Amino acid sequence: YHAQPSQGTEQEKMDYALNNKRRVIRLVLQWAALYGDLLQEDEAAMAFVEEFYVSVSDDTRMIAALKEQLPELEKIVKQISEEPKASQKKHKVLLQLFNTSDDRAQKRQPIRGSDEVLFKVYCIDQTYTTIRVPVCSSVKEVITAVADKLGSGEGLIIVKMSSGG
Repeated sequence: YHAQPSQGTEQEKMDYALNNKRRVIRLVLQWAALYGDLLQEDEAAMAFVEEFYVSVSDDTRMIAALKEQLPELEKIVKQISEEPKASQKKHKVLLQLFNTSDDRAQKRQPIRGSDEVLFKVYCIDQTYTTIRVPVCSSVKEVITAVADKLGSGEGLIIVKMSSGG
């Protein structure tokens, strides 16, 4: 971010520094736009963004051309610094991603270990039941959840079915 060329006039050095700083600011803005939700969960990332914002703020005193990017960076800092609201903390069912009716309007979000997935559990008698478990669940935890739902864990096996058989 603070790279300076070793040669050239003072104006060339300033132009070089300004272009580098703008590129880094754009990169940080894109990174925060893509991973903003995950940044809220990572204290080191949040600290970096806040420290970066302070550094850019300081630089705007000497390089006025950076001021145009400061409001957007400030918005990102405020966004990731806020505690997620209760409505944002609710876990979404993974299968919602396959809803094609309003697919373009849905905001794509990365899958977290705490998100839940819906499983259809088929029984030999052609019936099925559904369970909802966190994405990060182990096979043993899935079997336990199925056993709890069915009332018995006797004879349970997990079978992966695919289009190839």
